[in-house]
Amino acid sequence: MDYFDQADFTRHADWSTFLNQITPESARIVLLSSKASHPLHEFVFRKNDILLFGSESAGVPDDVHQRANERITIKMKSGMRSLNLAVANGMALGEALHQTGQFPE
Repeated sequence: MDYFDQADFTRHADWSTFLNQITPESARIVLLSSKASHPLHEFVFRKNDILLFGSESAGVPDDVHQRANERITIKMKSGMRSLNLAVANGMALGEALHQTGQFPE
């Protein structure tokens, strides 16, 4: 990506290291999952939420699913499994930025 140097990100060594960096008071882990029941379009995001996505083929391990503070899904037409990970990611991030007033100006 030609704009990678403008991205602000933190790479964690593993799940435990990541969990040690956050507290329930500082942020909620919001997992997007096809197994969740709370729909994206009804979810109220907070400014400090952490959006978590699993792999496209396998999702996240059960312990990660259990640790998430919130689990949301993008409703699909009956018989459809799920959206492409990049599409789901963009939809969720766009909604979170919209709700929290964090779209860049």
